[in-house]
Amino acid sequence: MSENQRKILVTSALPYANGPIHLGHLVEYIQTDIWVRFQKQRGHQCTYVCADDAHGTPIMLKADQMGISPQVLIDQVSQEHQRDFSGFMVGFDNYYSTHSEENKHFASLIYTRLRDKGHIARKTITQAYDPEKEMFLPDRFVKGDCPKCGAQDQYGDSCEKCGATYSPVELKNAYSAVSGAKPIEKESEHYFFKLGDFEDFLRNWVDNHVQAQMIHKLNEWFESGLQNWDISRDAPYWGFEIPDAPGKFFYVWLDAPIGYMASFKNWCEKNGVDFDEYWNESSDTELYHFIGKDIAYFHTLFWPAMLEGAGFRKPNGVFCHGFLTVDGQKMSKSRGTFIMAETYLNHLRPEYLRYYFAAKLGSGIDDIDLNLEDFRLRVNADLVNKVVNIASRCAGFIKKLSDGQLSDTLVNAELYQEAVEAGDAIAAAYESREYSKAMREIMAIADKANQFIDTAEPWVLAKQEGKEQEVQDCCSIGINLFRVICTYLAPVLPQVAEDVKAFLNLETLNWDDIKSPLLDHRINKFKPLMQRVEEDKVNAMIEDSKATMASTAPVISTPLTEEPIADTINFDEFAKVDLRVVKIAAAEHVKGADKLLQLTLDLGGETRNVFAGIKSAYAPEELVGKHTVMVANLAPRKMKFGVSEGMVLAAGPGGEDIWILEPHEGAQPGMRIK
Repeated sequence: MSENQRKILVTSALPYANGPIHLGHLVEYIQTDIWVRFQKQRGHQCTYVCADDAHGTPIMLKADQMGISPQVLIDQVSQEHQRDFSGFMVGFDNYYSTHSEENKHFASLIYTRLRDKGHIARKTITQAYDPEKEMFLPDRFVKGDCPKCGAQDQYGDSCEKCGATYSPVELKNAYSAVSGAKPIEKESEHYFFKLGDFEDFLRNWVDNHVQAQMIHKLNEWFESGLQNWDISRDAPYWGFEIPDAPGKFFYVWLDAPIGYMASFKNWCEKNGVDFDEYWNESSDTELYHFIGKDIAYFHTLFWPAMLEGAGFRKPNGVFCHGFLTVDGQKMSKSRGTFIMAETYLNHLRPEYLRYYFAAKLGSGIDDIDLNLEDFRLRVNADLVNKVVNIASRCAGFIKKLSDGQLSDTLVNAELYQEAVEAGDAIAAAYESREYSKAMREIMAIADKANQFIDTAEPWVLAKQEGKEQEVQDCCSIGINLFRVICTYLAPVLPQVAEDVKAFLNLETLNWDDIKSPLLDHRINKFKPLMQRVEEDKVNAMIEDSKATMASTAPVISTPLTEEPIADTINFDEFAKVDLRVVKIAAAEHVKGADKLLQLTLDLGGETRNVFAGIKSAYAPEELVGKHTVMVANLAPRKMKFGVSEGMVLAAGPGGEDIWILEPHEGAQPGMRIK
């Protein structure tokens, strides 16, 4: 290893092994992969590992529902995940599973070290228990109202609205997400990691290894006091049994980050690398985690504290990122913007998305938006019209006039040197994860290259006798600038980089290679490197995504082909139905109901309580103030959840596509429809 070569271990968060990869997930893996490829291109020894997060009750329950074993399920999902990651050119050095012997070893080792140092406590706790399923309920399978801010329909471990963390028994109006039953309280002895033992260490570590935007949130947790962390779960549970506690299993979030160590250990054994060099406390190697901001608590408090207590090195940095929106809104199944990786790959080239994400990503935790129109226009403008255009304008002349041979001198060495010197700023932007800044710098070089070619006009010179050398010279400058640009873009566009190496007859596109221009060098015949993104391709992807989501969505209404129209009624019978415009005065979740919302309807002086099956399309807060139509003279109906005093009418095929009127679209409450 050279004096300046770094040894770096990089990880992305482990995708959960019970579902497919979508574009929201890919923000993280593409961000990480670009950084890793950049480090390798700079000559550093950088290893990128990941794994499927393969434990927990959700996987156990899903496998049971499918009639297969958890092992079969996680094996199937792993193949799908690796297929999708490969499709997007995410180049893991090792992709593994938390359900492995290596992970079992390190989970047990870390636990016993923490236990022996007095950092594990045992306590009998009252826990949520599903009396119908006869099982203790995991945090995420208890839902109810947040005990801190009151937000409804929150999970039992954390609130998505205010970010608070708590135990399931603290939830208000709790219900089992497995059966809908009201959980009972049942005692069980559990094992706790004493996080508070590490408060002084964590306060200092966080200040130096976490983004400034995250530190404010972490300080809130410090101020509220670091609580003991429950790291055990009762059988039945899909995971590793705790060494000294029969019938007790490690909570999935204990062994999930340890999966980074396990995957790297597996890679070390296959490649003859010393694992301890990277993980001992005095290691001078580097360790970085790329994660979503929603799991910062686990990676910036629990994980470094566990490593500190067990005598392992801590991360040099935990890099959090924001979420993905599409066209300015949360990804939507009904709009076709909840796009699976596989669906995208069936229609569009992966490097389009890699570049667009790079053009949007900075080092902070702000959300990024995939605007599909901007996506198409930007990729076409930057990659096709600017970058690839340079080569397509110059290569033909070089091939025709000099049999593919570049000039032996640079007629504009200053322009080339300017492009090379820009590499320092571009490298600094990549290193600090300011990819959008790097892309702007690179496109500025492409603009100057195209301006040079526009001024030189080789297509005009080529028609003039005796101007062959001038054409070769100006096109050689163009090809050399194209090489510099593609070297800078190689971490973002790995397949283009391979194609460029073949075109330019090069073995590598290493960062430092560009210090020496290609002089008196033979290039190969140019082949189109990238096609334009066509609008019909984007539209087809959206339609395909809608169809994919519809095929997996629960059926709410039955097609006429399966349920014939009911017997004909006469007008007098229909006239008895009293349809009234109503205003939705209040709306709330119904405990234990998957599809129902409880609505308070204002008929214009009188209110009615109605249960409506529209939860798949609306959150309660979205309905308040809207207008709809109700059957006002329907006899009250006693339901499991209470008495429903009517029926609301709404349009749409079901799922998320159920439409309620805005106030300006409907008549006044109480008005009868005739």
